[in-house]
Amino acid sequence: MKRILVIEDEPQMRLGLRDNLELEGYEVMTAADGEDGLTKAFSFLPDLVVLDIMLPHRNGFDVCRELRRRSVGTPVIMLTARSQESDKVLGFEVGADDYVTKPFSLTELLARVKAVLRRTGRQGPEADHVTIGDLDIDFRTHQARRGSRRVEFTSREVELLRYLVAHTGQVVTREQILNDVWGYDESPTTRTIDNFVAKLRQKVEPRPHEPQYILTIHGSGYKFVG
Repeated sequence: MKRILVIEDEPQMRLGLRDNLELEGYEVMTAADGEDGLTKAFSFLPDLVVLDIMLPHRNGFDVCRELRRRSVGTPVIMLTARSQESDKVLGFEVGADDYVTKPFSLTELLARVKAVLRRTGRQGPEADHVTIGDLDIDFRTHQARRGSRRVEFTSREVELLRYLVAHTGQVVTREQILNDVWGYDESPTTRTIDNFVAKLRQKVEPRPHEPQYILTIHGSGYKFVG
């Protein structure tokens, strides 16, 4: 059962989202302000956060920014009554995965929830942990260690690595990665993918210039070999 944290200050909206998400089979926890939402994000360990922007104590942008600063890569869908393009761009810049403007239909939100969970590859416990050589990675907490030493990954690096691992042995194109990992209209260029792969190799591969796990398939894309 997937876990969803709803951070929404308006009581009727918060309870309505909780009830309908539970009817869809999700385990749901709610919070009414940004500070409580952050606390529950670290204790509940949700698979997805539905996050309102206009919140007491700490707004949604700050909540999302703090999650990403602490290397929490849990996908976030932002909710807001504000529809300015600048708000949407800022939401993506601080690490949101999708953006829904109020008023929205419940059908639309549920579809977005399913799409984000599918896109971020949260398929179950088997996808939450992997060992690559001497590197041990927990995808749920975004913690990685090589022996007793912690290895730091950004949230985007972890999601990219999770995606490659989920497609072990398969060639994935740069376009597939842009669509499935970044997953929004203002996607970066395919060159960005190459840069992220290079950063991953520095952290994952024993010899980054002679990769044995993340292989380049010339003319196609990349393939992870476990």
